[in-house]
Amino acid sequence: MAQVNSTKALTSKTGEPEIIRRSADFHPSVWGDHFLASSPDHLKPNVERIEELKKEVNRMLSFASNEPMKEIYLIDTLQRLGIAYHFHKEIAQALQRMYDDQPNNIDDNLYVVSLRFRLLRQQGYNVSADVFSEFKDEMGSFKANLTNNLQGILSLYEASHLSVRGEVILDEALAFTTTHLKTMMNHLTSCLATQVGHALELPLHKRVPRLETRHYISVYQEEETRNDILLELAKLDFNQLQLLHQREIQELSRWWKDIDFATKLPFARDRLVECYFWGIGVYFEPQYAPCRILMAKLVSIVSIIDDIYDVYGTPEELQLFTDAIQGCDNGARDQLPEYMKVCFRELENVFNETEEEMIREEKFYRFNYLKQEMKALVKAYHAEAQWFNTGCIPKLEEYLQISLITSVYPLITVIEYTGMGEIATKEAFEWATTLPKIIRSSSMIGRLMDDIKSYKFEQKRGHVASSVQCYMKEYGVSEEEACEKLQKMVEGAWKDINNECLAPTPVPFPLLMPIVNLARIIEVIYLYGDGYTESSGRTKENIASLLIDHFVL
Repeated sequence: MAQVNSTKALTSKTGEPEIIRRSADFHPSVWGDHFLASSPDHLKPNVERIEELKKEVNRMLSFASNEPMKEIYLIDTLQRLGIAYHFHKEIAQALQRMYDDQPNNIDDNLYVVSLRFRLLRQQGYNVSADVFSEFKDEMGSFKANLTNNLQGILSLYEASHLSVRGEVILDEALAFTTTHLKTMMNHLTSCLATQVGHALELPLHKRVPRLETRHYISVYQEEETRNDILLELAKLDFNQLQLLHQREIQELSRWWKDIDFATKLPFARDRLVECYFWGIGVYFEPQYAPCRILMAKLVSIVSIIDDIYDVYGTPEELQLFTDAIQGCDNGARDQLPEYMKVCFRELENVFNETEEEMIREEKFYRFNYLKQEMKALVKAYHAEAQWFNTGCIPKLEEYLQISLITSVYPLITVIEYTGMGEIATKEAFEWATTLPKIIRSSSMIGRLMDDIKSYKFEQKRGHVASSVQCYMKEYGVSEEEACEKLQKMVEGAWKDINNECLAPTPVPFPLLMPIVNLARIIEVIYLYGDGYTESSGRTKENIASLLIDHFVL
């Protein structure tokens, strides 16, 4: 977000009031017409070979079921290679066995104990962290000789990020492993140092699954102990999914070109491809194609609306737009300035298409929840604009009541659910629209990460007070201390997400995963700054790795 003033002044020639608008100087799309010009059909997927390899992997899973350590390693490899979704039923059964029958011969194997813990926790099994007590000495510290076990330390480090509030042993494990992994970096081979550096940069639990798949396939192919069947399937499957994703972004690019926001609304961010990237991050599987397209359309338009409220609109115009969206003033739409009509019209078109689809699928109730969340979002945008125009710096809790909504995560969650089949019941939508703890926590991560990484840049351009300024004013602390406190709130929100994913859950577990993935996306996008607004660096590289760069077989 980037806010600037809109003021009225007198022109020197006519004396008539003139609206002076300042630009936030957003850079244009870094993609241009790339996805319009490219042909996504240059790589034909080898469907028959993929099916052959899937049968081979099924046999591997069957054989491994009698060897717990092999089974644990195989499941982890399938997940990290991005092909576990083909074997959902088999892996679910294996994890249930793993939970019910803990093997006796792994208690002293730090790598396996940590890996088992992580695999079960990330699938919602409420396994105890007491399994790590075995690795402590009489003084209550982690045993010194563990530092000789790099893979064990790395596995414990990854497992420690699945902690919930109050799990002191996992907090200690994180501190212990982080310290020793950093120390080890100077004494490792180049390959191992890269592996450890990747983990320290961002743990596996906080990484976008599809990006991690792209990375891990490249790592796995260099391992001497690799399984070539798994590697070949991973590469073929990645290329096949990439082809599907390329077709989707090409379809979206045609739509975006036709509505021509870049010309009609040049003050706003042109970020269609980046919005589609969020969709892949939430769920990449083929069956979610329609929802990825809907998400990209709505979020890219919402980004325009955000810039209207933050950058371009006058208070009077923003009131009209708010009333038009709320539907409380039938005349408000006709009074909108032309640039707002352009945006309103395209939003209405997408909503009309969605409404028709929901009616065809006999799921009209989903559309009502979607409309409700859009109204809430625009109302919250307006509240933020009023804060800015009056110079208000609210208390942190008051700020969060509004800004968690403008993180757009509550709306995106409802968009996600529209394409998730019968599992997304009316009760699930009702639950999602009450801002339950897991959605609140995901939104908290999105809002605070955005504020921490971008507040200095945004304040230079004029912007509604961020959580950093709110915290500084309320508690009388420095910028640095405010950011540290807010970062701790982010860490606490992750613990709450982890806790909300443990059985029993309020809704089926698959409905929680898109919410977790949204938090992961924000961690990646804001790892080195605002990678959405300034998308020409790491964000562009990440997108290219998923939508352009294929694997050579």
